[in-house]
Amino acid sequence: QVQLVESGGGSVQAGGSLRLSCAVSGFTSSRACMGWFRQAPGKEREGVAAIDSTGKPTVADSVKGRFTISQDNAKNTLYLQINSLKPEDTAMYYCAGGFKCLLQPLRLRRDDYSYWGQGTQVTVSS
Repeated sequence: QVQLVESGGGSVQAGGSLRLSCAVSGFTSSRACMGWFRQAPGKEREGVAAIDSTGKPTVADSVKGRFTISQDNAKNTLYLQINSLKPEDTAMYYCAGGFKCLLQPLRLRRDDYSYWGQGTQVTVSS
């Protein structure tokens, strides 16, 4: 059974940092396409970072330089390091996994991912 379980969210002040984690079970995350998405109230879910099966990352231009995606193969866990947090980063953050990037370029599109976690809330105050 596939499960993605996020953790690490919280309430922080602007300028702070958080590291989100996503524990994966049911498949080997390092052999899949893994991504982080976020959804703020009233907005569409957007992709912020992804990593393919070779370990190559893709980061959205809007967060480049502040967000870093990585994974621990031994723990089958995906991470998202978020630095210099801004109030506009406030959202529910979701971990996602899929295998489409094995056949096409890695993308930050919801449709490319089949498996989703329940999300972890990040709230940034000014």
